[in-house]
Amino acid sequence: MMLKKLSVTLPLLGLVCLIGCNPNKDKSAKTTTEQVQVPSKTTLDIPQAWIDKRVAKAKERLSASDAGKVVWEAMEAHGGLANWFGKGSLAFRFSYRPLDGKTPRDSYQTVDIWRNRAKHTSVTDSTARFGWTGEKAWLQAKDSTAFAYDTKFWALTPIYLMGHPFVLDGEGVNLELLPKAEYKGRVNDVVKVTFAAGTGDAPDDYYILHFDADSHLLTATRYIVSYPEYFKDGGHNPEKFMEVGELVNVDGVLLPSGLKTHWTVNGLPGEHITDIEISGMHFVKGLPEDYFDMPEGAEEL
Repeated sequence: MMLKKLSVTLPLLGLVCLIGCNPNKDKSAKTTTEQVQVPSKTTLDIPQAWIDKRVAKAKERLSASDAGKVVWEAMEAHGGLANWFGKGSLAFRFSYRPLDGKTPRDSYQTVDIWRNRAKHTSVTDSTARFGWTGEKAWLQAKDSTAFAYDTKFWALTPIYLMGHPFVLDGEGVNLELLPKAEYKGRVNDVVKVTFAAGTGDAPDDYYILHFDADSHLLTATRYIVSYPEYFKDGGHNPEKFMEVGELVNVDGVLLPSGLKTHWTVNGLPGEHITDIEISGMHFVKGLPEDYFDMPEGAEEL
C-alpha cells in the first residue's frame, strides 16, 4: 500500500490506501465548498492535453480485460478520471482512530495525485509536518512525540485508503475479476488488485474491491499490509475489511466521508477495529511548484 511509485509515460502517478459509498447514494450527495488561497507564482497545474493523454491511455489499458472494464466503470461512476486529475491537488483532514488503544493518526494533508507526493501538518501544531517528495520522506517537528507512528509509511497511506478506484490508472497494477458477491443485500462485482514486483515499497500488498453491480460505486475494500518495516521476515497482517461510508461530492468527484475497518471473516466484516473520518475535502489549484519539496531544516527519513 505504501509509497506506490507506478511508472507512466507522463510524470509519476498520483496513486494511494480506499473509497466507496452507500450504493443508494447518487452524485447529488453533499458538496464541499471550502477553498484555500495560494501564492501567485509558477504552479503545479497540469496541462489539459497531458490529462487527456493519460486518461486515454488508462482507458485503453483497462478496457483490455473484464476486470479493467469494471474498474473503468467505477471511475466513471465516481466522477471520471479526467475530473480526478483535472482539479489539482487534493486537500483534506484524515482522522484515523483505532478502537484497541493503539496510536491515533490525525493530520491535515495535501496530496499531489498526479505525481504521487504528499505533505501532512499536525492538527495540534502547525509547525509539525512530514511528507513524501516523490523520492524521499521527511519530518519536521520540534517535539519527537508529535507523530508517534511511522510517518514514511503514513505519508501516502490515506490516499490509498480513500482514493480507489482512481489510484489504479497506472502501470504495474494487475487486476483479476473474482466471482460476484453479495454485500448488504446487493450484488457486487469484485476485483482483486495486486502489484508487479518493484512497484512501491510494499508490492506484496493486495486489495479486493467490491463495486455495486448496478451503480458501479465502491462499497467495500478488503486489503492486507505487507510493509517490510513492519514485517521484516516477510508476511503481512491478517486481511482487513473496510466499509465505505457516505460519499461526498467534491467538485464533481465522489469521495468517502468515512471508512470503518474490521477484520475479515469469511469474506465479510468481523470485529470492528478502526474508525476513520475524512473531512474538509477540496481540490487546490495554483500551488507553487516547490510546495511538496522537503523544507529547510527538515530531517530526511
